[in-house]
Amino acid sequence: MSDQIKHECGIAFIRLLKPLSYYQQKYGTALYGLNKLYLLMEKQHNRGQDGAGIATIKLDMKPGSRYISRYRSMASNAVADIFEYVQGKFVDIQENTPELMQDTEWLKNNVSFIGEVLLGHLRYGTHGKNSIENCHPFLRQNNWMTRNLVIAGNFNMTNVDELLEQLYELGQHPKEKADTVTVLEKIGHFLDDENQELFDEYKKEGHDNVAITHKISEHLNIANILRRSAKTWDGGYSICGMVGNGDSFIMRDPAGIRPAYYYYDDEIVVAASERPALQTAFNIQFKDIKEIDPGHALIIKKNGEVSMEQFREPTERLSCSFERIYFSKGSDAEIYRERKQLGRLLTDKILEAVGHDLKNTVFSFIPNTAEVAFFGMVDGVNQYVRKLQKDTLLHKKEQLNDEQLEELLSLAPRVEKLAVKDVKLRTFITQDADRSEMVAHVYDTTYGIINNHQDTLVALDDSIVRGTTLKQSIIKIVDRLHPKKIIIVSSAPQIRYPDCYGIDMSRMGQFVAFDAAIQLLTERGMWQVIEDVYTKCKASLLLPKEEIVNHVKDIYKPFTPEEISAKIAQIITPKGTVAEVEVIYQSLENLHEACPKNKGDWYFSGNYPTPGGNKVVNKAFINWKEGNNQRAY
Repeated sequence: MSDQIKHECGIAFIRLLKPLSYYQQKYGTALYGLNKLYLLMEKQHNRGQDGAGIATIKLDMKPGSRYISRYRSMASNAVADIFEYVQGKFVDIQENTPELMQDTEWLKNNVSFIGEVLLGHLRYGTHGKNSIENCHPFLRQNNWMTRNLVIAGNFNMTNVDELLEQLYELGQHPKEKADTVTVLEKIGHFLDDENQELFDEYKKEGHDNVAITHKISEHLNIANILRRSAKTWDGGYSICGMVGNGDSFIMRDPAGIRPAYYYYDDEIVVAASERPALQTAFNIQFKDIKEIDPGHALIIKKNGEVSMEQFREPTERLSCSFERIYFSKGSDAEIYRERKQLGRLLTDKILEAVGHDLKNTVFSFIPNTAEVAFFGMVDGVNQYVRKLQKDTLLHKKEQLNDEQLEELLSLAPRVEKLAVKDVKLRTFITQDADRSEMVAHVYDTTYGIINNHQDTLVALDDSIVRGTTLKQSIIKIVDRLHPKKIIIVSSAPQIRYPDCYGIDMSRMGQFVAFDAAIQLLTERGMWQVIEDVYTKCKASLLLPKEEIVNHVKDIYKPFTPEEISAKIAQIITPKGTVAEVEVIYQSLENLHEACPKNKGDWYFSGNYPTPGGNKVVNKAFINWKEGNNQRAY
């Protein structure tokens, strides 16, 4: 993606089902769980560069012993920083009493972070401030072991105001207005309730307090706590939680918006946001890794019992398609195939745009995440070439002389790497003019490949959000190669609407497609459409969110996708560009064909998976119209 946007966080969870001595004997280290947690987090570092954190719980510790450890970091390489800190706990032991590194019982009793339940988080801050207090995991502390709660997640809630009001009605007074706090306190409230109900029940039966403590730990109903907690949540979420006694869970929203994968056997239970991280860290086969079902929670009791429990009625599965296009690593086997298919399905549009003139067309891509889709596009062009060669040899062979036959057989797409991202370049200068000049050089190019004013350059990007980098950098740079025409191709459809489930796209003014539609309305004297949409959006705020519809769709209705694409091409073309610029987008139909199991497309179609989404998009439009740059939820 040429326009960088912040997106979903990453979660990593490990539950060791055997005593620590088992891993010491089998794998040669008492740090087996910590080593694997490090791997799980490093293999998902793409999901968060604003901070990271870990927390661990030790099972069956004696009263007075520390059993919960947590450490968070905002260092530039936060994961490495965290594990260097943890490693520091063992330096003196390794140097002075190395034999104790083999004594798992001593390590558990004397060194922090040596536990059986481990949780890691990688943070991309979509809206919150970048401070250590905003880094997960979050901890809710209590002297009762079964009232302690640790959570970390990949989520955004659209109805934070409503959830806060419910907490007020319960008698709570949260310290801040943030969905993380509301989720923590909501689960914490019902965890407290469950504890109190069990305590009262066992007290009536005549048990003493020590016995009651053990019975509560044994009989905590995690599924029931989650059902009561999540009853009114509106958003996308994958949330990991650990109770102080060692009970733990990973829960996923009813539409399956946010991803969550898991695996377990008789040694471990592991979960993560991305499947390849699990495959690599634990050498697990693709077929053995499962997705947590939408509206369900994977629950691991302290005794090691594992179950999948429903806490909300699942809705239509609308998993985030942006995960497939861009966010998740392309090393996932399914995602790799889907990205190639996205590129392949663009072939016909591209060939039509270049007049099927492969001799004078150069194909390239905008690094780095568009590369796999580019392979698919090249496959599609090669398929066209093979068909052309076959048809010509079958039906027109006699009409070809030796030179024409040689030209036919040598026909192939001209594939080159033209855009090169200079990852070390930093736009550190603060003045706007200087910053724009620096941004223009974030990408460099390969010279000497384009035939001046003769070749068409086709450059594939995985998606176009704002178009800023295309305008300020890429098109300027490749125009210096003097192509006749520049065609920018997006493997994703036009991004028209804000996201409110985890991606940093909450303002209407961010989208070049929206800007294009507004310019078209203005140019054609259709300003009244904008006023009408504004009026409808304002009126919708008085309705219950379940009755609200997306009125912003009316902004796009007067125009075909091709008209908006043409206007986008004008918007992203810098002044002084000599080459003609065209923009081609993926269609919604092709997106669904390429990603059949992940049809969440609200940022393209405006069809939100929860009622809160319609409220957010209307509020985002109101904010844009009123010149308010705040988030819409």
